[in-house]
Amino acid sequence: MRRSTPPVPLILLGAGVFLLVLAPMLTWYVEPRAKRTTVDVNVTTVFAGEGRYYDAGAAAVRSGRTITITRRVLGDVAASDRSGRAVWDVSTTIDTPATLKLKDPRRSFKWTTERWVTDRRTNAPVHCCGESPGPFEGDAYLKFPFDVGKRTYRWWDNTLGATVPLRFAGVERVRGYQGYRFSGAVKATRTGSRQVPGAIVGQPRRGQVQAEEWYANDRIDLVVDRRTGRVLNASLSPRVTLRAPGGRRDAVTLLAGDGVAFTPGTQREQVDSARRENRKLRLLGETAPLAAVVIGGFATAGGVLLLVRRTTRVD
Repeated sequence: MRRSTPPVPLILLGAGVFLLVLAPMLTWYVEPRAKRTTVDVNVTTVFAGEGRYYDAGAAAVRSGRTITITRRVLGDVAASDRSGRAVWDVSTTIDTPATLKLKDPRRSFKWTTERWVTDRRTNAPVHCCGESPGPFEGDAYLKFPFDVGKRTYRWWDNTLGATVPLRFAGVERVRGYQGYRFSGAVKATRTGSRQVPGAIVGQPRRGQVQAEEWYANDRIDLVVDRRTGRVLNASLSPRVTLRAPGGRRDAVTLLAGDGVAFTPGTQREQVDSARRENRKLRLLGETAPLAAVVIGGFATAGGVLLLVRRTTRVD
């Protein structure tokens, strides 16, 4: 009479086969689906740097002052689609030392609000859900796509109202963490007009004129995490000026910053977040599949070996 097969070889064989099947699923199915833009984001990033601005009260340009840019990003979970789109509401304030103390966006030097809607997988713009500005374009803005390559990306510049090509410019470390650096610039471009006293733009005999507003960004540098597309550090040199109607030269500088960049605190938060996200993706895409293959292989081999030995003894 043949004895029944003991459970240990069958358990080992079953567990081994399960792990061997799990490994490619983690790599080809689970990990790619983990690469999705977060919908419940709540992040504040702060830029600071030296610059100058036009003080309307004193009718003079203030130089050598700290320019602070504060950007708050809040995800609209209800409007987002957990499998398809991410909806982020963005509030950006530009402050001088005087307005920063007020802690009121309505009294800042400049305050803008946006509603950014993107595809959670590709980071491409999605035109829905009250997007603003709209329609916008490009590959990158608040973040880059996952798996960043050494190529040129189209970065959306909201002040310009168009995309700016950012070219791969090498590898750079931010607080010891390695990322890809992308650089670009915006040549002086007319972006609109505003009514101002003629004296501001060199036409004192005219009461009010429709001055031309021009914008440039002498240098844009972004350091980006390769795997997640998170911006680790950003440095901007924006310049907003006014010209007399039809003028060829800037008459007055409204705002200019020289290398306004992430503060050390913001850099630290961005790097820490990138590390956490990388660990998660590495676990799903590399560590866990490799462990499943190794353990599953040993378990399967052990189960088969025990079954063969058992069969040989019985025979």
